[in-house]
Amino acid sequence: MEPNATALLSPEHLALMEGGVSVIVSSCDANLVPSVMRAVGSQVGAQGRRVTVYLCRSQSAQLLRDVARSGRLAVVFSQPSSHRTVQLKTRHARLREARDDDAPVLRRYLKGMEHELTLIGFGPVYARAMLAHNLDDVVAIEFEPEQAFDQTPGPKAGRALGVRN
Repeated sequence: MEPNATALLSPEHLALMEGGVSVIVSSCDANLVPSVMRAVGSQVGAQGRRVTVYLCRSQSAQLLRDVARSGRLAVVFSQPSSHRTVQLKTRHARLREARDDDAPVLRRYLKGMEHELTLIGFGPVYARAMLAHNLDDVVAIEFEPEQAFDQTPGPKAGRALGVRN
């Protein structure tokens, strides 16, 4: 990524994505048949210019094949308590195995989801069950967002955010 590239995301969007949010990841095959899976974690770096989402390999075989084949990826970050939602897209996603240094990222994500789901009446046990994983089964998908959209329900849903140089 060029160091002077304009950020797609505002500080408010970054704060949303770095908090306790639900992360849904999708791609499609050569016939545009979609594949969708809930992430077990995410990390936003470089002021939103670098994003990593984490999936369980055992639950995400088709999606991982689709990303490996095409690099196409859409990721939705949605805050359960407010429904504030941001969608990112790229055509250049890369897969890698999860590493030991990803474990703290996954724990932080889980803590954020435990907090957020507690706000809407679900206890921490629900978040732990929903996001359960073994690190050796986790695959990281890294990407630089090429497009971003406000997907919060309401009159601005679908509005493009920012522009990359």
